[in-house]
Amino acid sequence: MGNTVAAQTMAKPAPAEEDAAALRRRLRRSLAAVAAGGAAADVYDEAAAALEALREAELGTGGRKGGGGGGGEGRRPAAEGGEEKEAVPVPPQFLCPISSMVMSDPVIVASGQTYDRRSIEEWFSAGNQLCPQTQQALLDTTLIPNHLVRSMILQWCTENRFNLPPVENQEENNVTNSDQKTFDEIFKKITSSAKSTEMRQAIKDLRLITKQNSDFRAVLGERPDYISRMIFARSTPGLQNDPQVLEDMVTIILNFSLHESNKKVIGDDPEAVPFLIWALKSGDMGSRGNSAAAIFTLSALDSNKVKIGELGAMGPLVDLLDNGNIIAKKDAASAIFNLCLLHENKSRAQKNGIVDVAMRAIDDQLLVDGSLAILALLSNNHEVVEMITEFDGTACMLRAIRESECSRSKENAVVVLFAICMFNRTKLKEVEADEKVNGSLALLAQSGTSRARRKAVGILEKMKRNMHNRHSSC
Repeated sequence: MGNTVAAQTMAKPAPAEEDAAALRRRLRRSLAAVAAGGAAADVYDEAAAALEALREAELGTGGRKGGGGGGGEGRRPAAEGGEEKEAVPVPPQFLCPISSMVMSDPVIVASGQTYDRRSIEEWFSAGNQLCPQTQQALLDTTLIPNHLVRSMILQWCTENRFNLPPVENQEENNVTNSDQKTFDEIFKKITSSAKSTEMRQAIKDLRLITKQNSDFRAVLGERPDYISRMIFARSTPGLQNDPQVLEDMVTIILNFSLHESNKKVIGDDPEAVPFLIWALKSGDMGSRGNSAAAIFTLSALDSNKVKIGELGAMGPLVDLLDNGNIIAKKDAASAIFNLCLLHENKSRAQKNGIVDVAMRAIDDQLLVDGSLAILALLSNNHEVVEMITEFDGTACMLRAIRESECSRSKENAVVVLFAICMFNRTKLKEVEADEKVNGSLALLAQSGTSRARRKAVGILEKMKRNMHNRHSSC
């Protein structure tokens, strides 16, 4: 396969004649061939040539091109007047493992790893069936949008003036007559059959096909009322109290919600969100976890964030984060984080006890990363910070800064710690004592993410002023 890729890529026009997008495609094809193993020497030469050509196209011979770029060594654009800002490395978790570029459209594969959509699609198109990271065989090549990572990347890009390439329209509603016919036949059995066993099997069939066939999900756009009709069908005797039917229906909504255009269709359905919230409260763990996952994907739209919050999802989500199994906890944490990107939902999370639950999760070493992300998002609220402080939040955040291996978690911990020191100056003494022993903030100020460095420097400066004021008063 390596020689074929080399022959194809070597036939391309000279680098000067290609734009940056074409050069990136050349580079990805070469890297895919190298990663697959057994590549010939000329493939490595081609990868090096493509990288150098891309470097020329992006940066030019006279220095860095203003406007950001999207490579693994991403930096801030030049300031007005030609002055270069301090270099800001891209957090490694935002880089695609295949292309080493910032992910503009992160997606999750069946192994649980996240890649940029274009890179992993080209990987699969080249005939690869293994996960590039884990080398696990991927029998299912369905790609699930990772909206949480996408929102974190967008937040980082905004803070650092980094221009993220726009997401291409990957999902066109190319609904075939065959898909429509299949959907109508299955749905007729769900809504019109006189036998509960036949209805139950049809629901299972719809769950399976919406999981395995991502293109099939687009059919909901042609039949927007079918979600409500499916939910009403559950009231049929023999189905109403069947936990498996509930889980299957919830999962069908989850699968449909993975298609971007369906998010609005489902959000606008008068029955869908209330049904998910009811399942989140009343279902078994499978139903509750998949309801949380569906709410997470639907909350990618701000209009859905508003509706989901107003209809009361936050309480049962916080309860699931507290009492669910580990998979359900992760889905609940992701949903809560996404919902809290809307200001109105932050107060709802607070009122439903998110601070208590998140602090206990951190203490128990369960979902530390997700819990810190939620607390950092809420830490601009004085009352929330007071509650964190009551749970020995200062020591908890200092421990996370020292012990966490995740740079984003260190960042979120120091964001919360900065808020604690802003709202409660008496806690500076506790931070000072820890810093004298461990030097965690000084280290973070040198090696953390750009936001973590700013917050760490801010705390250190406050400590310095505090010490100066004490000495002056003596």
